[in-house]
Amino acid sequence: MTAPHRIGLIGLGMAVTPHARSLLDLADRVEVAGAFARSAARREDFAQRFPFPLAHSLDAILGDPSVDCVMILTPPDTHLDLVRRCAAAGKHILLEKPLEVTTERAEQLVAACAAAGVTLGLVLQHRFRAAALRCAALQREGRIGPLISASAGIRLWRPQSYYDQPGRGTLARDGGGVLITQGIHTLDLLQSLAGPVAEVTGYATTSAAHRMETEDLACAALRFASGALGTLEATTAAFPGFPERIELSGTLATATLSGVDLRVCHQDGEITELRPGGNGGTGADPMDFPHDNHRAVLTDFLDALDHGRAPAASGAAALQVHRLVDALLASARNGRPCRVAGVTAA
Repeated sequence: MTAPHRIGLIGLGMAVTPHARSLLDLADRVEVAGAFARSAARREDFAQRFPFPLAHSLDAILGDPSVDCVMILTPPDTHLDLVRRCAAAGKHILLEKPLEVTTERAEQLVAACAAAGVTLGLVLQHRFRAAALRCAALQREGRIGPLISASAGIRLWRPQSYYDQPGRGTLARDGGGVLITQGIHTLDLLQSLAGPVAEVTGYATTSAAHRMETEDLACAALRFASGALGTLEATTAAFPGFPERIELSGTLATATLSGVDLRVCHQDGEITELRPGGNGGTGADPMDFPHDNHRAVLTDFLDALDHGRAPAASGAAALQVHRLVDALLASARNGRPCRVAGVTAA
C-alpha cells in the first residue's frame, strides 16, 4: 500500500460536489490538505457541507511540500494561469473540462505540464461509465469489427436562467457554447471509441430558445481518420433533455450507447445489453447525476500517479476535442469542409 496522496482543492463552486463526495469515498487513498476559493461565502458553504480543512490562500496549498496533487475546479478562463502556477510548484493536476477558452491557450497549458514533468488529467467522466467501458472492451475483442460509421447525438436542455448567470455561454469565460461546455464529454467518448475525426462539415447557431453569445445548436457531418463516416447533433435547446447517444456500426455489430445504457446487436444474432440504470444532468439541473463516474476519474488519476502512466483522459485527448470543435465552428463560418488540425486521414 502506498501512502495516501495529499491533494488541494482549488475552486469550490457548482462543480465541487461530486468531487468532494468522491474524495470521501476514496479517503484511504487521498487526503484533502486544504480547499480554497477566493469567495469567503463559497468557502463557508463548502465547510458546512464537507469535513475538509480550508486553505486561507492558494499559496498555502502550493507552498505545502506534503501536497503532491491538486484538483482545479474553476472556470475555464482561469485554467492556464492556475495550471502554470501549480505545475511550477511540482503539483500533479486533475483539471475540470475544458482545458481553456481557446485551443492556443489549451496547448500552452498542456505544454506547461509536460515541461514541468507533472501529470495532467481531465475530468471527462463519460469514459468511465460502465456501458462505455464494456463497449470499448468489445471493440478490443474484435466483436464489433472495423467501424463503418460513428455518430453522436447530444440533445440536452438548459433554461434561459442557466445562461443568465454571469459568464455562462460566453467566449471570454467558457470559451464557447454547447460543443465545448456540454458536448465535450460525448465528443471525447466518441473519439476514444471511434478514433479521431479528420474532417468536418458543420453548421452552428444560437437558436430562438436562448439569449447567449455562443452556439446552443450545432450539426455536422464527420469523416474519421479511419475512413468511417458519421454525424453529430449537439444542442441545449431540446426540452426537457434526453440521454446522450453514440452509435457505432461495424462490420460485425452495431453498438448503441444511450446515456448509461449499452445495446449491441451482433450479426450472429447475439444481443449484448448493459442497463445499470440512472442518468441525469441532461435537463435543467446540470448537476443532477450520481458521482460514481467522477469517483472513477479520480481513481484513474491516482492510479496514474502510483504507476507512472498517463491518465485515461489526458491533456492530449482533451486537445483532440478542442481541435474538432474549432474545425466544426470554422466550417460553419466558412461554409465548407474543414480539416481537424493534427489528424491525418487514412
